Amino acid sequence: MIHVYVGPTLPASEPVLAVPGVRALPPARHGDFFDTAIGAGDTVVLIDGVYHQAPALRHKEILAVMGRGVVVVGAASIGALRAAELAPFGMVGVGPIFTAYLRGEITGDDEVAVGQAPDGSWDALTWPLVNLRHVLELAESAGVVDGERALGLLEALRAVYYPQRTWAAVRAVCRRQGETGFAHWLARRREEDRHFGDLKRADALAAVSAAVGGTAAAGRRDFEPLFWETPYFRRWSNAAARRHVGGLELATEDCLVYQQVFDPAFSERWTAYLEHRSRHGGDSEAGLSLAERLAGVTSGDLTADRVFHPPVNLHDEQTVALLLAGETRHDRQAVSRYASSLEQARRVRPGFSAEAVRDDLVRELLVQVWRCPESELDAQASARGLVCAAAAVQAAKRLVPGFLEEIKTKEEATHGGR
Repeated sequence: MIHVYVGPTLPASEPVLAVPGVRALPPARHGDFFDTAIGAGDTVVLIDGVYHQAPALRHKEILAVMGRGVVVVGAASIGALRAAELAPFGMVGVGPIFTAYLRGEITGDDEVAVGQAPDGSWDALTWPLVNLRHVLELAESAGVVDGERALGLLEALRAVYYPQRTWAAVRAVCRRQGETGFAHWLARRREEDRHFGDLKRADALAAVSAAVGGTAAAGRRDFEPLFWETPYFRRWSNAAARRHVGGLELATEDCLVYQQVFDPAFSERWTAYLEHRSRHGGDSEAGLSLAERLAGVTSGDLTADRVFHPPVNLHDEQTVALLLAGETRHDRQAVSRYASSLEQARRVRPGFSAEAVRDDLVRELLVQVWRCPESELDAQASARGLVCAAAAVQAAKRLVPGFLEEIKTKEEATHGGR
């Protein structure tokens, strides 16, 4: 399967995107490469990506998917820039824009950035510098401008902020620079060919064609992916994990946090997970029981949850099965409602985020749910795999809007029944 992340550079109607085996996707953003539909032996073609209106795709996400045996090709836009940066690690670049980045002839993100339509159609509304640079080179070859004038015009166009570099803005800059002849020449060329000078489009078509033709992997090089398994990467990976259960699509991390907060027996689940990791963790001491491992590092005055804090991989089926062993259908429905409440809060209160929930409010709720004095929050949090009270507060913030909405609904139902 070939997964193509593309937006303003190529329209969805482009015939090459309809070739059997090609999966056309919107511009890539943070988390997209964790898609379980992308498997070993597949090819990803990265052309466009968001970075202004949403978190951008991280380099380590690209490295990780390559480490799983996926060929990643970059071209035309952010794909060309990332391919130049990650070429030493096996990302494949295609086209003159990639080559210019690789050689250091161009360096900035603004070379390929465009303003996009806000209606979800991903149409480009502005001109990227790489296309303007290419058009000026064509104009110089045609004798329309000389080299010095072309350079001056390019610098004037570079000074226009990228989301404002519309065709009208290009014409205005040309008038201000005394280059109306160039503007008229370019307008005529565009009337004859609406794709005239569109270097990004040409590179994108070449990259998709290379992937479809099977030539994209030439020069690809493998590397050891474990080096990239950093705490940040694990956090991103877990945030992207999803479950499809009982007709619901749920964030696995939301399900886990719900159990950690509300399951009275979750400390037993966490101990079972620690036992599993102790025996099958893959380190040099794998095979030891949890008690044996604990005896080797403490005199018995600390419990295992206070000593061991192994990372959790929410893409591992056995890990998820262990940690969510006590989950019920009611729990999953609650997780879905809580996620909806959080999204509703974000919609009705612009700028709201779970992180903005007051810490003291969350601590009060945890004391209420765990039925313990505040002085025991650290111990309770640790036993549930949340390390400490402060970490538990941060994890539980996503649940607060849903929890408060649930309390409100119950109170209204009670009063209404009187």
